[in-house]
Amino acid sequence: MQIKDYQVFLLGVMIALGSIASTYILSKAIINFQKLQNQTIRVTGSASQNVTSDKASLTVRFSVQNPTLKGAYSKLNEDRMIIKKFIEGQKFTDIEFSVIDSYPQYKKFPGSYNTTNEVDYYNASQSVKVKSSDIKGLTELSKNINELVNKDIDIHADTVQYFVSNLDDVKIKAAEEAAKNAKVRAQSLVKGTNGKIGVMTSAKLGVFQIVPIDSTEINDYGINDTSSIEKKVVATVSATFTVK
Repeated sequence: MQIKDYQVFLLGVMIALGSIASTYILSKAIINFQKLQNQTIRVTGSASQNVTSDKASLTVRFSVQNPTLKGAYSKLNEDRMIIKKFIEGQKFTDIEFSVIDSYPQYKKFPGSYNTTNEVDYYNASQSVKVKSSDIKGLTELSKNINELVNKDIDIHADTVQYFVSNLDDVKIKAAEEAAKNAKVRAQSLVKGTNGKIGVMTSAKLGVFQIVPIDSTEINDYGINDTSSIEKKVVATVSATFTVK
């Protein structure tokens, strides 16, 4: 009975010591893990890619006023044919006319802003969009088409919009360069402490800024400039790296 009691005592001591040791090892592992988790650095990298627009579009609006709806549609149709002929004469073929928008304008009571039920005249308007890869030619068209005012056409040309057809590819390239820049910045920050950058643990792509080539403008929601031929695509990447 004495031997058995001694054995039971030793077994209890061993179990207690094992429990203490395992608790210590587990606690140390947790502490080391927490330290490892804290040994990270978060930086934001940026990069830009210059691009040249290879497509453009021009929207031209024209309108008429006439005492009758029939007369308004008739005059608008005449103007449309003149405008179409003028555009095609400049060697542009990708032409798309919108649907006609029309509404009556009612007469007003004398000395009042209130309107009567009597129609004064009808407004009718339409727009035409011209698309082309001839950037220079379309820009010239936007300047010259206002000459049609001399043919009694109420016409207005919007600003030409310029686009980049491979914009998605440019964005991907800019994002890749921004991620590389983030790593370079992280390495520069830890260099003074003799640390080294480890693996990237997370990365978040910011919004793209597509701006004129000499612009420094940014916007939290991103910018998509269509007013300039020469542009730059700016990408940002916020990345977290481990530090060794």
